[in-house]
Amino acid sequence: MELPNRLVMAPMSRVRADRNGVPTDIMVEHYRQRASMGLIITDGIYPSFTGQGNALMPGLVTEEHVAGWKRVTDAVHEAGGRIVAQLMHSGRVAHENINGGRQPQAPSAIAVEGMAHTYDGKQPFPVPHALTEAELPGVVQDFVSAAQNAMKAGFDGVELHGANGYLLQEFLSPVSNTRTDNYGGSPENRARLVIEAFRAVAEAVGAEHTGIRISPEHNIQGVLETDRADVTATYTALVDGIADLKPAYLSILHADPADELVQGLRRRFGGPVLMNTGFGTVTTREDAVMLLEENLADAAVVGRPVIANPDLARRWQEDHPLNEIDQTTVYTDGAAGYTDYPELAPVS
Repeated sequence: MELPNRLVMAPMSRVRADRNGVPTDIMVEHYRQRASMGLIITDGIYPSFTGQGNALMPGLVTEEHVAGWKRVTDAVHEAGGRIVAQLMHSGRVAHENINGGRQPQAPSAIAVEGMAHTYDGKQPFPVPHALTEAELPGVVQDFVSAAQNAMKAGFDGVELHGANGYLLQEFLSPVSNTRTDNYGGSPENRARLVIEAFRAVAEAVGAEHTGIRISPEHNIQGVLETDRADVTATYTALVDGIADLKPAYLSILHADPADELVQGLRRRFGGPVLMNTGFGTVTTREDAVMLLEENLADAAVVGRPVIANPDLARRWQEDHPLNEIDQTTVYTDGAAGYTDYPELAPVS
């Protein structure tokens, strides 16, 4: 995939779909406005109804979902952009009130601490169903079907969400995965489902159209990875299990991009690596330039700056001031704070 610049719009859960998971008019406009980014990664999209973790989260399950996303990809492509669908099974970070009454799924029957934001207000996360080995091929097939739907909808590729405490990362962590079968215990076993899902999706839509996002040591939503040796072994097994396919990219979220864990995974992967320095600080232009000039990544993934600046690539290229983000509208359900940030005047 050839990009016009090395700025990638981070996947973010902006929750603006309708209650059926179909992309809305404002989603079409939101992504169209940001088409000058080198690459857009969408909000997390559920690959199965059980995998829906957020209210107003978009899906890629039904024909209505495909048609809705086709409007988005057409708008982005007409504006000269490139867009990849992030496939996100929320795992145990879900609630029956959101996903149509389905019990959330996870590697083990361990609930997330905290409260889910449901259609009827905050409610405790339920104890999830521990997936059996016999059920895991069905989970893999859900990712495959969603990836095929993404390509039907005109996406340039797909990204498996293996980060931030959702289903695939739940399998990677020994805290959320306490299984004793072929998918638990050793680092290799805990990486097995992620590898199987990735390889199946790559076979279905092409490895050149398939990327994956990981967040080793991010320690969010109860998915803890605090043993450096175990983390290294787990993610080494994961990367080694997919690198031979020559995937589209590996996207890494980590607070320290120069860390040997991160750079070691990059060397083993051997292909394009996108880098996101995490939620702790807002990525600046200087941060993004540093990633590239110090050869820590092949592209910089940015979130909050592109929320408030649809033309961020131009603003950073031409050194214009940035709009400030309105944090109160990031997760609301309307156009405010979503499609109404001003862009620079066209060059006459």
